[in-house]
Amino acid sequence: MPSEYPSAVAIISKDTSGPITASALAKELDMDRARTYRTVEKLVSRNILSTTLSSPKLCIAADPHDALKIALGKKEDEVHKIKKSGEAIIEKINNEITTNQINSVPTFRVVQGRQNIYADIAQMIETTKDEIYIVTTLDDVSRMYHSTIPEKITICEKNGGTVRLLVDMNDTKLAPFVKRFNATETKIGKLPSKGRLIVQKSKKMIMSDSAASFQHSSSDSDYSLCTNSMEMVDNIFTLCSFLWERSSPLKTIDVKNFVRQSR
Repeated sequence: MPSEYPSAVAIISKDTSGPITASALAKELDMDRARTYRTVEKLVSRNILSTTLSSPKLCIAADPHDALKIALGKKEDEVHKIKKSGEAIIEKINNEITTNQINSVPTFRVVQGRQNIYADIAQMIETTKDEIYIVTTLDDVSRMYHSTIPEKITICEKNGGTVRLLVDMNDTKLAPFVKRFNATETKIGKLPSKGRLIVQKSKKMIMSDSAASFQHSSSDSDYSLCTNSMEMVDNIFTLCSFLWERSSPLKTIDVKNFVRQSR
């Protein structure tokens, strides 16, 4: 939401001001009058403001709770429409393509944007009933911590799945994120690269070239390869299993000494 929106609503909501004209509002905000008029129109269309039929028109702020309720209602309607359309599309696809056709053909796709990648990871974790490895950097784990992934791990465990988190350790300040990440098991060890590997046994894999390289760049520049190629998935799963066996459980490690020795 543009910065002038809350400022305009705050001024209009003041008990001392009450209803106010757009011209007076522009003066209060020290903003161009034409821009103020456009802002008022947008706020009215979002049910955040209302205007009178008088001349000049007076701007009146809506009750904040009512405005929030309306905004949430609109988003819920959008989600409902997307879900309904998605289910219809899935039904058509299932009617056209048999299960054997889907499972026999390896697929590859590139996912761009960290939010989209994390959504794919969350979906994979939520639906698995087997073992799944998350092998990545601590920086990446700290970002995943603020996504829905930790919640999906809980669902995975309820379904009988296991999430194994394997990370490197280059900053002791990030250790709390690892402990609170909610993985079924966590180990720390030296990784062969700074990439991101998420692999589900005999099912699917999400792989990024270097999760660490995106630390100081836009999240849109983050990208991953997703595939269900059995050969690639099995090879990466074997690699992750090997790295897991050579690593140490987080609970048994003195983190500060581990970092000092790694350097």
